[in-house]
Amino acid sequence: MTAKKKESVWLAFKFLCFSISAGIIQTLLFTLLNETMSWSYWPSYLISLIASVIWNFTFNRNFTFKSANNVPKAMGLVLLYYAIFTPLSLWWGQAMADAHINEYIVFAFTLIVNFVTEFLYQRFVVYKNSINTNKRALRQQELNATTQQ
Repeated sequence: MTAKKKESVWLAFKFLCFSISAGIIQTLLFTLLNETMSWSYWPSYLISLIASVIWNFTFNRNFTFKSANNVPKAMGLVLLYYAIFTPLSLWWGQAMADAHINEYIVFAFTLIVNFVTEFLYQRFVVYKNSINTNKRALRQQELNATTQQ
């Protein structure tokens, strides 16, 4: 396996780990709201989605992609993704819930679609030219260069 391919696999793995943590937050909040409020599917989903997006963006920017990219620019690009994903996922989620598909099955399906599409978008759009540019990544590169000499 080439170094570039190993790095891509490692990025995907780290993204998966942080996405799992964001998914746990989203699931717990969705469950809390879904079970305690008399709302339809979409308000519980939307509130839990926003919380997980903030969590996931922060950790993936700093630790997965190690990007020194301009935060407002990166967040703007992530918001652009969610400007498309959120209405679509609200639409299909509510439609599936209205069709009497269990809310938790709808929710799990949506999490999986979100994970795959968001990783690809962040990897190839948001952080395309800024992976491994933050201080943490630069220190690691210096350390690696020193130990290889």
